[in-house]
Amino acid sequence: MNFIVLGCGRFGAELAYRLFQHGHQVVVVDNEQKSFNRLHADFRGRTVVGEALSADTLSRADADHADGVAVVTNSDVLNAVIGHSVRVHYPNVKQVIVRNYDPAMRGMLESFGLQIVSSTAWGAERMQELLNDSSFRAVFSAGNGEVEMYEMYIPQKWDGMSISELMKGCAEIVSLALTRAGKAEIPSSEAVLHQGDVLTVSATFKGAKSLRTKLQEGKN
Repeated sequence: MNFIVLGCGRFGAELAYRLFQHGHQVVVVDNEQKSFNRLHADFRGRTVVGEALSADTLSRADADHADGVAVVTNSDVLNAVIGHSVRVHYPNVKQVIVRNYDPAMRGMLESFGLQIVSSTAWGAERMQELLNDSSFRAVFSAGNGEVEMYEMYIPQKWDGMSISELMKGCAEIVSLALTRAGKAEIPSSEAVLHQGDVLTVSATFKGAKSLRTKLQEGKN
């Protein structure tokens, strides 16, 4: 697939490299040539120097044939304007995703109807979770974070109980996978849990909070 990364700061450089590693064609755009020094030494995508809002720059980046565009400058206002412009002028682009740098500016970005990744807020939430309870952690965030995927380590006090017993009374949560001794499977609701198992679930913030509380409290 063809992707364009607008902004080559640390975040943009890392994103571009990850896309490249997965076999995609990647074009990185920045208004300063020296910014491309942040790219990994073995990155083999294209680089384009120019203003991301410029039609000429986007043309040189081949936006007409892009499958997705990531707008990741360090300015929330600029990200919103660029993201909106790309979506309006390049309807062929299936995904336009913008980075939210300052959580206080999230509402402004949402007013444009853009898909947002809030790295600051998400990172702070994940660190807070790990500090509070390292046995329950988020591993993936969907949309704007309304639904996330979590991994939880089953403690001794839940050994021998079923998934349905663990989930009882917990809304807005679905079990996805159960990993035991390195082997994962899609579990039934009656699958029996053992200490050290890793249960992967998808949940809203409310659902995750209720399950975390239940894990800490133990069996009913």
